[in-house]
Formats: sequence, C-alpha cells, structure tokens
Amino acid sequence: MICVSMDEQYNINYLKSLMNIDIAEIRMDRMILAPEDIADIFSQPVTFVATCRPGTLDDQKRKAYLIAAIEAGAKYVDIEVESDIAFKRDILEKAGSKGCKVIVSFHDFEQTPANVKLRQIAALCFSEGADIAKIACKANSVMDSARLLGLPGQEDFKDRLIVVGMGKEGKITRIVAPLLGSLFTYASLAEGMQTTEGQIEKARLEEIMELLRQ
Repeated sequence: MICVSMDEQYNINYLKSLMNIDIAEIRMDRMILAPEDIADIFSQPVTFVATCRPGTLDDQKRKAYLIAAIEAGAKYVDIEVESDIAFKRDILEKAGSKGCKVIVSFHDFEQTPANVKLRQIAALCFSEGADIAKIACKANSVMDSARLLGLPGQEDFKDRLIVVGMGKEGKITRIVAPLLGSLFTYASLAEGMQTTEGQIEKARLEEIMELLRQ
C-alpha cells in the first residue's frame, strides 16, 4: 500500500474532505488542531494513520491528539518505541478497545544499524506492544538500503513490518520494500509536498511500481 503522508502544508479544510486517497498518514505534531478538527478528519472513509511525533508538543498533548484520532476512527496509530511506559500503555489500551492497530516505530536520522541490531530493534518494537513494527533509518549507501530491504521477508516479521530508508540513498526502499513484504510505503501527494527527505510523489511511485510488476 502507498500511504500518503500529510502535514501542516495542507489546509485543515482540505484534510477534512479527502478524496481519491485510500490511506493517509496525518502528522498531527505539525498542526494546531481543535478536537472537532480531529473528529472531522479521522471519521472520513479513509484508512488513516495517526502520527504525532515528539518535539513540538508535550506528551500530554500528543497523547490527547492520538487518543482523539483513535476515537474518531483512525485505523492505525503510530507511537515511538522510546516513548515512556505510561504513554504507550494508554495508547495501547485505547487502540485495543477501538480495533486500531498500533505501529511502534523506530527512527535513526543518522545511519542504518547493522543487521543484528535491526532485528533486535524490530523485536523490541513487538515486545513493546506493536501490531506492526516500523523501522525508518537514514540510508547513506545502497548497502544500507539493502539491509533494510532484507527485513520484511524474514519469517519472524512476515506481514508485520514497515521499513523506510530515509534520504536520497533510501529512495529505492520506498519503491521496492512493498514488493518484498513491507506493509506500507510512504509518499507525498504531489511534488514539493514531501514531509521528509526522499519521499516520492504518489502518482510517480505507482507508475514505477507497476512497471516493476510487469
């Protein structure tokens, strides 16, 4: 699946009336949202991933955003593996009660760890309550991307893993990872609307992936 990642670059009213999008990640940490905004966005007939990264909002606010998104109908919620126990417990409980799948994610914005470490990280995500583990690492070489692409096919992680190679060298993972078993790949809706370096425009990504399938 191609998940369109959306943040403050999009008008709130636009986010409340999404059309022709199957699955979208909403980066709530980059937005100022009223409770009714969250309810209107996440109650649409779109598969939403609710994400609220640390950095700009305190944990209490982040948790309130994520719980409101789950209550409104988010199908997935993404929390960081390093989040404190109480934060994760409350999100896991709410998600479990609403049938929302929990993505526990790990990010390394500098490098891609060695194979053994990547496997340990994935196992840690599952031990912390993940339905799905997400591993996003800065790829500084083709070999970094190759290590990430080797993970989804492993039996322990089958149908339960998302891998992303961040940066220019990681672009190949955004194209190939879903073909190798990664559940999602993240894309921008349009050129210039990337939420992170290395994202490819959705329409272009669909074309490339279709060519690879032929």
